[in-house]
Amino acid sequence: MEGKLMANTIIGEGERLRLRVAGIDDLDFIIAIQKAEDNRDYVVFFDEEFHESILTMGEASIDVIVEEKASGERVGYFLVAGLKSPAKKMEWTHVIIAKKGLGYGHEAMKLMKKWAFDTLGFHRVWLDCKEYNSRALHLYESEGMVREGIFRDTILFNGVYENLVVLAILEDEYRARKERGLELN
Repeated sequence: MEGKLMANTIIGEGERLRLRVAGIDDLDFIIAIQKAEDNRDYVVFFDEEFHESILTMGEASIDVIVEEKASGERVGYFLVAGLKSPAKKMEWTHVIIAKKGLGYGHEAMKLMKKWAFDTLGFHRVWLDCKEYNSRALHLYESEGMVREGIFRDTILFNGVYENLVVLAILEDEYRARKERGLELN
């Protein structure tokens, strides 16, 4: 990927959702969604200073806003890293959807995979997830991500060491899913 993606650049549109590069006006939303009661135990919190540096200077990492097309309401976000990776591996550091139970996670992930593989030509997309986050693990695996291993006792959260499950999807796995009609055209 060449250069910095500008704030509000649309990187994908689906049936109900639009993905766009976050701008500084999205900072409060990003911080709030991380701190929301139904999210805070499942994500490693990154503060305003971290996100502000990504929003103003980031080229290797960006925040991506997930919004409803019809209303423009922000309903989630991805923190994406590895955009300058010579090995063409992208990491989704955060995948957070505020409006749960509507299938937005599935649609947003399909849009992100299409952008990563079809638009940018990446070889691998990966993420990690807290081992007890069964809802997220189900989403990721149903979207073709494969468990690759566990980082044992790798983060300290509320005084307790926790495991992270590593999952990834490779370009050829994505293409095979696309041929079977499981991905967006």
